[in-house]
Amino acid sequence: MDLNGLHDPVRLFGQFDQNITALEAAFPVSIHVEGNELIVHGEKSAVDRAQLAFRRMLDAALSGATLTPDDVALAASDALEPHEQDRVPPTLIVAHRGREIRPKTRGQRVFVNAIERHALTFGIGPAGTGKTFLAVVMAIRALRDRKVARVVLSRPAVEAGEKLGFLPGDYKEKVDPYLRPLYDALGEILDESVISRYIERGVIEVAPLAYMRGRTLSDAFVILDEAQNATRDQLKMFLTRMGTASKMVVNGDVTQIDLPRGATCGLLEASRLFGNLHDVAIVYLNETDCVRHPLVSRIIRAYAEFADNPG
Repeated sequence: MDLNGLHDPVRLFGQFDQNITALEAAFPVSIHVEGNELIVHGEKSAVDRAQLAFRRMLDAALSGATLTPDDVALAASDALEPHEQDRVPPTLIVAHRGREIRPKTRGQRVFVNAIERHALTFGIGPAGTGKTFLAVVMAIRALRDRKVARVVLSRPAVEAGEKLGFLPGDYKEKVDPYLRPLYDALGEILDESVISRYIERGVIEVAPLAYMRGRTLSDAFVILDEAQNATRDQLKMFLTRMGTASKMVVNGDVTQIDLPRGATCGLLEASRLFGNLHDVAIVYLNETDCVRHPLVSRIIRAYAEFADNPG
């Protein structure tokens, strides 16, 4: 593909070629530049779609836009063939109250398709974009369809430094406040009695990140939420728990890191390291995917603009 006319490559490729990395993860293909030519390698269908997405990205850059990984996700979504856009049915699951659950935005559809197609998916974006909820929906869907035997949901208990022993009460009383959002997501999908029965039988497990150490999670759908508060070592530990026939989703908001000063954010590092790995997808959501009160999208945008121009 000819890149003549592109005077500022960073507008298109992003810092450290992050947009190319995101595009490679979306299909997957391998991409490199030779002179003024973009070379794409992979299966023909993937190459064709990647080139279509890249053409849309190039047109935007030539028009003066500076692209982000979020723009790549939208271009990739547009480039999917109709049958691939419908790979996941419009209704993912019918909840216990009869509510039909489906992706509500283009970014959410990209995220859901990525989970369906990859063994490991990173969902990165602000609060309210549906990362946790959709990941849990996909986990329960996989359990329902007998693609996995159990679901494991985890979060770092960062406020307690992952050291829960000093807190009063038994195990459940100690960890429940940190894991409540995961229980809430389950409660939107399953009846409380079903959740209790699944937890008692070990079909669903909700546990802090520290309790993943030393385990192998096979035949499981495993979700790590709030991963921006996992250090490099913690996230490495979590990712290496993956066993055979398992699927993992790692979610986080890199604008809300609560780690101690000097600690390396595992999610930020992983998003830069794993973009070219086979069977790994990195999906970026933004304020356009926010499904909370309309004001939340404007709040997220205001904070983002202030971070870019704090003066």
